[in-house]
Amino acid sequence: MLPISSVPADRRSLLKAVGVGAAGMAGMPLLAACTDQRASQSGASGTPSASLLPAPEPQVKPLLDQQKVNDAVAKLDGIVQGAMGNTGVPGIAVAVVYRDQVLYAKGFGVRESGKPETVDADTVFQLASVSKPLASTVAAVAVGRKAISWTDPVIMHSPGFALKDPFVTANATMADLLSHQSGLRTGAGDLLEDLAFDQSYILSHLNQQPLDTFRSSYNYSNFGYTSGAKAAADAMNMPWADLAEDVLFKPLGMTSTSYRHADYQKASNRALIHVPAGNETWVAKYSRDADAEAPAGGASSSVNDLARWIRLQLANGRFGGKDVVDPDELGVTHVPHAVSGLPATPAARTRFYGLGWNVSYDDYARLQLGHSGAFNLGAATAVSMLPGEQLGIVALTNGRPQGIPEAICAAFLDTAQNGAATVDWFGFTAGVFQKIDEADKPKVDYSQAPAQAKPARGSDFYIGSYANPYYGPLTVAVENGGLFMELGPAGSTTRFPLNHFDGDTFSFESIGENANGLAGAIFASAAGAAPGAGGTASSVRLDFYDPTGLGTFTRG
Repeated sequence: MLPISSVPADRRSLLKAVGVGAAGMAGMPLLAACTDQRASQSGASGTPSASLLPAPEPQVKPLLDQQKVNDAVAKLDGIVQGAMGNTGVPGIAVAVVYRDQVLYAKGFGVRESGKPETVDADTVFQLASVSKPLASTVAAVAVGRKAISWTDPVIMHSPGFALKDPFVTANATMADLLSHQSGLRTGAGDLLEDLAFDQSYILSHLNQQPLDTFRSSYNYSNFGYTSGAKAAADAMNMPWADLAEDVLFKPLGMTSTSYRHADYQKASNRALIHVPAGNETWVAKYSRDADAEAPAGGASSSVNDLARWIRLQLANGRFGGKDVVDPDELGVTHVPHAVSGLPATPAARTRFYGLGWNVSYDDYARLQLGHSGAFNLGAATAVSMLPGEQLGIVALTNGRPQGIPEAICAAFLDTAQNGAATVDWFGFTAGVFQKIDEADKPKVDYSQAPAQAKPARGSDFYIGSYANPYYGPLTVAVENGGLFMELGPAGSTTRFPLNHFDGDTFSFESIGENANGLAGAIFASAAGAAPGAGGTASSVRLDFYDPTGLGTFTRG
C-alpha cells in the first residue's frame, strides 16, 4: 500500500505541517548522499583497501511490470470520473509515464463551469506549488553549468538578499532556501503578495520577518524558496521566466509551459480556477496572479508538457537521447535535505523534503518523490513518482483544494501495486483537507458583535494616515458616512470597508490566497489616554496581517 505523503501547498493554512529540520556535518544540507562514495585512502601495499571500496550496486528487481501498470491505467478513467462525480470539480487532466513512455494523457470535464469548452491533455492549468520541483530542475541546470553551486551563499549572486539575522544573510545557500531551512516562517511574505506587492518589494522586506533556527528548523516558505531559485537566475544573468524557458521548457518541447501569468492568460486552451458555491457546484470567481512567487508557485502547464518533464526526471536528466540536466545535480534535488515531519506514531515514517520535492521511502525502501500545489482561490495539483519503477503520474484540477489530485495519484499507484486501491483515498484526503480548513478559522468571530458592545467614537478619532515599515502606508477615511481603509502598493491599493464591532474595534473582509473571513482593525489611543477621551487614535493593529507581529500601523 502506498502511503500518501503530507504535502504542503501555497496557502498559509495548508502549510502547518512543520517539523524539526535535519542538517548534516557542521549543519550543512545533506548533499553528501548524492555524491559518489569513492575510496580516498590506500592500503599498506598502495592498493585501495577493500573495506574502502564502494559496495556494488544492488540489483533490485522491480515490483511492477507492464501488465500491472497497464491494468492500473485501464482503471484511471473510473478513478477520475469517480472523483468528479463525488465532488463536482469542473475539470481534471491526468498523465502517466512508465519506462519513458506516456501511457495515458487525458482531460475530463470543462475548463470553466457552465461553459461547453472541455479539458484535454493540452489544457493549461495553473500549477501552484508543483512549480517548485519544476524550479529545482531549472536550478539543477544552472548548477550543472557551473554558474552557481548548491552551497553558494545566495548573497554571492543576489546582492540584495537579506534576512533579519546578518549571519543567515551571509551564509544561507541556495540549498538552504530550496529545502525551507532558512528560518523564515511559513507564510513569510505571502500577505504582501495578497495585497498585490511585487516580487522586488516582497523580497526586500523579508529582512523584517522573524526567523526560526537556521538549518535546524523546517518552515515551508514560498518567498524563501523564491529567493533561492532567483539566485540561480541571477547567476545566469537572466530573468527567472526566461531562464526556465531557455534551459528546460524549450529543450523538452514544453510549448504550453511558462512562469509568466500573462502567458497563462493568453492561452486559448486554459482552465479557469474555481471555488465551491454549494451543493457540489463551482464558480470561476477569482484570478490568481502568482508572478511575485513565480519560481515557487507561478508556473502554468498542461499534462502533455508535464509528462515530458516527468520523463526527464525518471531518466536522470536525459530526454530524447540528449543530456538536458546534469544527472548528479538533478540527483541532489531527489534526496532528503530536511525533516519535514516527525512520525506521528511508532509505526509511521519520518517525512523529508529535498530540493523542491517531498521525499519518502515505502515498505520496500523504494524512493518516492512528490509534490502538491494548492491555490485556495481555485487550483489543486499533484505529481507523484516511483523512480525505481520508472513510473510517474501528474493530476491537475481547476478547483479549490480538497485532496482530489493527491487521491488520484495515490489511488493509481496503489492500484498498480496491489491490483486495486487498498484505501479510500478520496475519503482520506477529503478528511485531511477538511481538518486543515477547520484549523484555519479566525480566532475571533467578527460576524457576531458582543451583546454589550461599546459604541465607537466619532469618525475624526480614526481617520488619517498610518505608517508601517513592512506593509507601507494605510489610510482611514469616510465615505457615505462609513469608514474604510486603503492598503497596498501605490497605484494599486485595496479598499476595505470597516464595520463597527466593539468600541475601537472594527471588522473588515480579508482578501487573497490566505483569506479566512472577517478580520479585526483594532484602534488604540496614545499611551495614558483615558477611554472616551478626545484626540485621535495613535495606532491601528490589523490582526489578520499580524501573524508575526508586523501588523501595527502608527499614525504619521
